[in-house]
Amino acid sequence: MEIYNTQNPIASKSNWLLSFVMMVLITFGVLILMQGLGLLLIKPLFGIPIDEMMSLFTGQSENSEGRMAFLFVQGLGTGFGFIVAALIIAKVVDKADLGFQQQMGRFKFIGLAITVLVMFGGILFNGLLIDWNANITLPESLSHIEKMMREKEDELMLLTKYLTDFDSFSEFLMGLLVIGLLAGLGEELLFRGVLQPKLQFYTGNAHMGIWLVAFIFSAIHLQFYGFFPRMLLGAIFGYLYHYSGSLVYPVIAHILNNSFTVILVYLNKLGKINFNIEESDQVSLPFALLGLVILLIGLKLFRDKSHNNPAHG
Repeated sequence: MEIYNTQNPIASKSNWLLSFVMMVLITFGVLILMQGLGLLLIKPLFGIPIDEMMSLFTGQSENSEGRMAFLFVQGLGTGFGFIVAALIIAKVVDKADLGFQQQMGRFKFIGLAITVLVMFGGILFNGLLIDWNANITLPESLSHIEKMMREKEDELMLLTKYLTDFDSFSEFLMGLLVIGLLAGLGEELLFRGVLQPKLQFYTGNAHMGIWLVAFIFSAIHLQFYGFFPRMLLGAIFGYLYHYSGSLVYPVIAHILNNSFTVILVYLNKLGKINFNIEESDQVSLPFALLGLVILLIGLKLFRDKSHNNPAHG
């Protein structure tokens, strides 16, 4: 079971709306401030003038330091921003104990091995969801909405390709740090570490809390054509935390998932493998279904091993 111990009145069920509004305001406030700080540091750290920043954040910069600067702002403004927001909400507003010592005590090697198995199955099955979600067609009456969402998707894909089109090993390492480590740690600390136990408490239902957080987690990425596979990943992370009571597992799982994609993109850039981040049909149906079986078996094994862990509870 997740750890989030607080007796502060603002975190009570009767104040759920106020608590949620405070969480939203603090999170977006911190993200804006951290990204603003990142922007202020671009010129002194990377020597990029202000008039070039627009091309930088539209993925069209030709500056040799542009990608590193963009990754820096992303890491500071989102990854590290989520960490700061989560700690402010938990420690300052809710005055909650996240029980980090207990969470580390619940982490076991067998759990880590099963987590890798779970993510292997999840990535395979998600390939099917990615392809299905990417090819959803809305009714003719909603064609204008579909057009806007497709245009937004194209813009985000352009940024993603720019961010991951590494020209050097140092850029690749920076990508792993920002997209893999900081994103995994920051998003899990906020969404699974803080929001999930709060929503489970407010709804009185663990599964509802997990899927609500997974929905919110996917929605904030503003990518409809990647919404469902990202929501599934969020749910997987949520169950890893719920079953084990240790945030270490979803953090590692999130880092593995993000880093795996970054590594594939880099190996493709080096000509070692054939991988196109824009293609959605990269997993066949039999392998996707095999992945679903592995995922379900892995989650059951993880739940059983976690419940048999003397430190759990």
